[in-house]
Amino acid sequence: MERFFLARVTLGVAFGAAIGVGAYTFVYAKGGSYLTDRAEACANCHVMQQYYDGWIKSSHRAVAVCNDCHTPGGLLAKYWTKASNGYHHSFAFTTGRFPDILQIKPQNREIVESACQKCHHTIIEAIEGPHRDSSSLSCVRCHASVGHFQ
Repeated sequence: MERFFLARVTLGVAFGAAIGVGAYTFVYAKGGSYLTDRAEACANCHVMQQYYDGWIKSSHRAVAVCNDCHTPGGLLAKYWTKASNGYHHSFAFTTGRFPDILQIKPQNREIVESACQKCHHTIIEAIEGPHRDSSSLSCVRCHASVGHFQ
C-alpha cells in the first residue's frame, strides 16, 4: 500500500512539474501572442526580427499580416498550422538546429502560394488565362522577397 502511495505521489509531482515548466515556458515565450493576428508576435524570436523588419518596409504591410500569408483559411486549419509550426520552430530554436537563412517547408510554401493566388487571382488569371490550372504558377519562385522586402 505504501509503495502504491509513493508511486502516485511521484507521478503527481512529475505531472505537476511538467505542467509548471510548460506554463512557465508558455508565459516566457509570450505564447498568448501567437493566438492573435498581430505581426509583432512573429518577431518574439530574434531570428524572425529581420523578416518582421522586412514586412514593415514592404507594400504588403498595408493589406496583410503574417497570418494572412502563412496560415490557411478556416479556424481549425489556421490554428493547426500555427501549432505545428510553433512546435517545430521552438524545437529548432531551443536546440539551435536551424539554418542561418530560414527555408520554407513544402507544406508552408503551398499555403503561401494559395494566399498569393487568393488575393491576386485577377493578375494570375490575366497571366495564365481563364482556362489554365493556376496551380502550375509559382508566385514565390520569382517574388520571394515581396512580403519581406529586403
